[in-house]
Amino acid sequence: MLRIAQALRLFAIQRVLLRHGLDELVFTMPLLRSFGWLRWLSPRNWFGRSPTPRGIRLRRALEELGPIYVKFGQILSTRQDLLPDDIAAELERLQDKVAPFPGATARRIIEQTMSSSVDEVFAEFDETPLASASIAQVHAATLKDGRRMIVKVVRPDIEKVIGRDLGLIRILASALELYSADARRLNPTSLVKEFEKTLYDELDMMREAANASQLRRNFADSEILYIPAVDWTLTGKDALVMERVDGISINDVPALRRAGVDLKWLAENSMSIFFTQVFRDAFFHADLHPGNIIVQPRKEGQARIILVDFGIVSSLSKSDQDYLAANFLAFLNRNYKKVAELHIESGWVPPTTRVDELEAAIRTVCEPLFERPMQEISIGKVLLRLLQTARRFNMVVLPQLMLLQKTLVSIEGVGRQLYPALDIWSTARPVMREWMSRRARVRSLLQDAKGDAAYWLNRLPLLPRKLVDLVDRLHSIKLEGEHGPGGESQPEASRQSNGVIARLNIGCALGLAALLLYLSGQPGWLVGNVPLLPSLLGLAGLWFILKSLNEL
Repeated sequence: MLRIAQALRLFAIQRVLLRHGLDELVFTMPLLRSFGWLRWLSPRNWFGRSPTPRGIRLRRALEELGPIYVKFGQILSTRQDLLPDDIAAELERLQDKVAPFPGATARRIIEQTMSSSVDEVFAEFDETPLASASIAQVHAATLKDGRRMIVKVVRPDIEKVIGRDLGLIRILASALELYSADARRLNPTSLVKEFEKTLYDELDMMREAANASQLRRNFADSEILYIPAVDWTLTGKDALVMERVDGISINDVPALRRAGVDLKWLAENSMSIFFTQVFRDAFFHADLHPGNIIVQPRKEGQARIILVDFGIVSSLSKSDQDYLAANFLAFLNRNYKKVAELHIESGWVPPTTRVDELEAAIRTVCEPLFERPMQEISIGKVLLRLLQTARRFNMVVLPQLMLLQKTLVSIEGVGRQLYPALDIWSTARPVMREWMSRRARVRSLLQDAKGDAAYWLNRLPLLPRKLVDLVDRLHSIKLEGEHGPGGESQPEASRQSNGVIARLNIGCALGLAALLLYLSGQPGWLVGNVPLLPSLLGLAGLWFILKSLNEL
């Protein structure tokens, strides 16, 4: 039920939409649906509609409605598998820039977070913000020890604003889904839930600080990528204190040239860093627009790349990684049947899907791309085409894949602005192949086992007893089937059962010894990076267990 304040705000939104020529959207709303005939009283419908494309009209309307609607449009732009191309392209142009709130207010929020006076903590604090967006704004500061920092402060009362606007956005989404067949295809209520989660995640500066720390740890040994350090002692839910870094914006190509940076090297390494995040770490910065990438020139044309703003990151499961790497490599080999089989095997489309039909659809979409030089083919657009095609076969597209696709398009655009002849496939292929080969090696399997060590250490001591119970039950069933209950073969069966139990215990003990030896960090002799002694003990244990089970 609409409250009075919400109803007034809803009418204000409708006025904005009408002013931008979006009346076909306005009259799908429950309050005005029965007044749809009023559209024909508008002079706009008498003398022809506005020549301005609908995507531009929608973008301008969202900008006028305010920062939360701008944010919603930005999140919506990640779902390019659902949106028409013209609308998706315009939503990507939305700029999250709003008027700053007073520096004195920022100071008060910072002091509440740190439980200390700003003057006690900082030697200098600039109340004029460096940047201001819908969720937070950034101030420059200097610590007492001389370290230069930035302080990111959440806007005051932003949660109330978000709560009010989200309520209205939910109403709009429900109305669109109820009354518009075209809108139902977009599943707007699901998009609003996704938007709500992303928005509230960005409100927590502790979460952003944790994202930054994780990326910094992943690239601690890198000479190319640098992630600024977080000062955890001063960071809280409403304020983030982080090392300040200087450099050249990656889209300032003239300045990069003047600084002597090799643009081809920079473009290739920017792409390589992103693919390393995706395929090595399965954890990637998902907002890589040029404003979040800084370059510090170094000698011989090389540079250090610095990432900032960690409010939006995403992670991938191993199955997501498998899907991406295997599909990209199969695509490169024009093996469309393999691409179709991978979609079905991974569970992305229903198992009843016909391989030949999906293969034909993928070939139709992807084959024209090979008519162009390889360096002109966008990996992001290829992924989008694959997702759009699979959606026709009832594929459920996960949010992390759409974030990946959008980030890929963004970083590809950065790379080709630096070096138009950039061959993105050549940059990505070594990273994907190295990841796939590493996944296939025995060492990788052992690393996975090591990660689950606590689980197995807790359960291995119980395994012999559980196997014994299983053996006893199976023998009981077998004896009852052959001789009936209390048959004459029971003493012999008992001796066999005891032998099976003994071998099971030996097998489990050997397996436990192999695991403990491997975890000790001194696993014995190595043969091709494989620890020989734990492997032999483990194989022996497995032989005893299989031998016992075979005698049942």
